[in-house]
Amino acid sequence: MSIEVKVPPLPESVSEATVVSWHKQPGDAVKRDENLVDLETDKVVLEVPAPADGVLGEILKTDGDTVTSGELLATLEEGGAAASKAEAKAPAAAPSASTTAAAEPAVETNTEDLSPAVRRMIEQYQLNPEHIQGTGRGGRITKEDVLNYLESVQGSEGGNVRPVEQKPELEPSGQQQTAGAASVPAPAASAPAMQGERPERRVPMTRLRQRIAERLVEAQHTAAMLTTFNEVDMKPVMDLRNRYKDRFAKSHDVKLGFMSFFVKAAIEALKRFPAVNASIDGNDIIYHGYYDIGIAVSTPRGLVVPIVRDADQMSFADIEKSIEDLGKRGQAGKLGIDELTGGTFSITNGGIFGSLMSTPILNPPQSAILGMHAIKERPMVVDGEIQIRPMMYLALTYDHRIIDGREAVSFLVTIKDMLEDPARLLLEV
Repeated sequence: MSIEVKVPPLPESVSEATVVSWHKQPGDAVKRDENLVDLETDKVVLEVPAPADGVLGEILKTDGDTVTSGELLATLEEGGAAASKAEAKAPAAAPSASTTAAAEPAVETNTEDLSPAVRRMIEQYQLNPEHIQGTGRGGRITKEDVLNYLESVQGSEGGNVRPVEQKPELEPSGQQQTAGAASVPAPAASAPAMQGERPERRVPMTRLRQRIAERLVEAQHTAAMLTTFNEVDMKPVMDLRNRYKDRFAKSHDVKLGFMSFFVKAAIEALKRFPAVNASIDGNDIIYHGYYDIGIAVSTPRGLVVPIVRDADQMSFADIEKSIEDLGKRGQAGKLGIDELTGGTFSITNGGIFGSLMSTPILNPPQSAILGMHAIKERPMVVDGEIQIRPMMYLALTYDHRIIDGREAVSFLVTIKDMLEDPARLLLEV
């Protein structure tokens, strides 16, 4: 019996998704709940599991296709005896060099499944796509496959196509030849020839990257962003951490990092300056009576900001465990949409990449974001004496529409004071 594999219901805030990659091909045996394909939304990657044991039949949506809720992705032949369809879809083998001495004349071939770049090269060099071995998913022809085919033809005896290094898209302006003159040497040019290859690669933006771009531009256009800076002496926190990190790890089964100190310090500052924890909705200001802290996480797909809910009710260990869990699942693409939405304040740590100072951008509709940076030893004046201290620059970007400069500066000073005297975090003073 044939079973339909459809796009699962998408969250209310997500209208469509993109097919990222199929983990199975037509004819492959699959087990119930085994992941068949990944779908990327503008927030998370969704897995589509097999509805039953069987053999994957026809794939109707390939990599890069846009899909919506309930749309048919593929068919599944229930049971293990279904005939394999992979052979029927296997691409024709590439001919040997001896039989491809010259470029094939153009033929009437359906090239709708080819990417624009591949289609353009095939038309330009008058190639027959049936003679090109495809190495892409499902046997699709990639740009590299075309280049390899051209190299093999050019290297064979009697080859008369343009060498790969002379392909038009890599030639300087004004040096291109027509397709019909591929075998005629180009005349000497007055301009010096380009040395070596000058490759370019065009790839579509992922949905997550598109969403990141939209939100960053939205923040620039809708908020009156301003950034204030300060610096904090990290020696007290580092001394406390070094003193108790081993005991902390044994007691709570998690490492004691710096982020829990910053989250705790930020919460105390947010309590004192409610406008920093607020957001704008039309002509209204919404003051949040809870503290959901977003922690920026860099992943292979891009930057995501999972939320630590009710962080004010958590201990240092709870915060560290939550951040560690969100970070691991963010790297694996396992975060749910509910874990990436909401949030009243965000913290981003560019210091892990070596950033000394930056101006973070707001995460709408939040009104402020704290930027951490690299810890560097610098000479500082302490009690009238010059000492070498581990210092970190802090940056607070805020929406000047609802947060005044006095509040922003005082907020950052509060964080500085808390970190330079960590006991205040426990005493809440």
